[in-house]
Amino acid sequence: MAGEKGGSRMTGVPGLDVAGLTTWLTAAHPDLVAGPVTAEVIAGGRSNLTYAVDGGRMPLILRRPPLGHVLSSAHDMRREHRVISALADTAVPVPRAIDVVDDTEPAIVTGTVFFVMERAPGRVLARRAQNADYTAAGLRRLGLDLARHLADLHAVDPAEVGLADFGRPDGYLARQLSTWRRQLDASRSRETPQLDALQASLADGIPRTIRSGIVHGDYRLDNALVVGGGDEPRISAILDWEMATLGDPFVDVGMLGMYWDIAALPGGEGVVPSAVDPAAGYPGFDELVEAYAERAGIRVPDLRWYRAFAAYKLAVILEGIHYRFQAGDTVGDGFDRMGALVEPLAQAGLDTTRTHGVR
Repeated sequence: MAGEKGGSRMTGVPGLDVAGLTTWLTAAHPDLVAGPVTAEVIAGGRSNLTYAVDGGRMPLILRRPPLGHVLSSAHDMRREHRVISALADTAVPVPRAIDVVDDTEPAIVTGTVFFVMERAPGRVLARRAQNADYTAAGLRRLGLDLARHLADLHAVDPAEVGLADFGRPDGYLARQLSTWRRQLDASRSRETPQLDALQASLADGIPRTIRSGIVHGDYRLDNALVVGGGDEPRISAILDWEMATLGDPFVDVGMLGMYWDIAALPGGEGVVPSAVDPAAGYPGFDELVEAYAERAGIRVPDLRWYRAFAAYKLAVILEGIHYRFQAGDTVGDGFDRMGALVEPLAQAGLDTTRTHGVR
């Protein structure tokens, strides 16, 4: 069986049966099959597993949940497929969705729910060395465009794209705290005092939501594909919609800020991917906020709570990865170091709440 069912037919690709994928594609989408199908993991373990699939009439991406310990409500393939499909005709750049399949019982391809989409052109910028292909002006433009695309996302009317029932905006922030508290409790393998203290501090200062919309949930530079070079890089697609829902859009702005400055966190550089380097030309986060506000035509509120929440959320995610790494259920390198970033992240969030207060 493939994937979660034992892997006896696996063909050297963790979590994916390539022969089974060929069989499924031939039956379900014969127009996409052009020759022998091959696949390789291009991202794995931190969130959903992502595979590059070749041999068809177009390059494809297949996404499935991570191996082993999977947190309740996380890694929902159907939600990711649904939101990408819904945004296809909006100003938000997304890949073209092709299919979503429940392979849990037949276990032909992954033994899980998985979805397939067209592989959009471009590269992920996750290392500072990649900045050498762009001018300072180009990197500045890229950063500001990332903020503007976020504003475009938040301007989409969920009802107009069939996502009116995609989430419950009322009480979203309180539910987020409860959700991530449950995720942390499900992944506990050690004491996390700073993280627990940050959780309590955030619960005491939840801000009032002033607008609602589609929330990406993990918005950052390395969740985008970039084409072009020099002075004219541009974003061809926004990726990784597994946490998308309806809620307070400033959660996305806070997450973008946390990731934008992650390299300044002790132990952050090299553990969480980031190409952002102000010395290379990237704008500061304050400039991103200005570009976002101008595109959205709004005044952005105090973001301190949102940035502290972003630190909390990423810390919980990394604690879950630490749990999976200890169980031997991660695919790829670098997961042995992610657990060490949990408490520094939590401390950074606490510093935000204690130094400036939250409201």
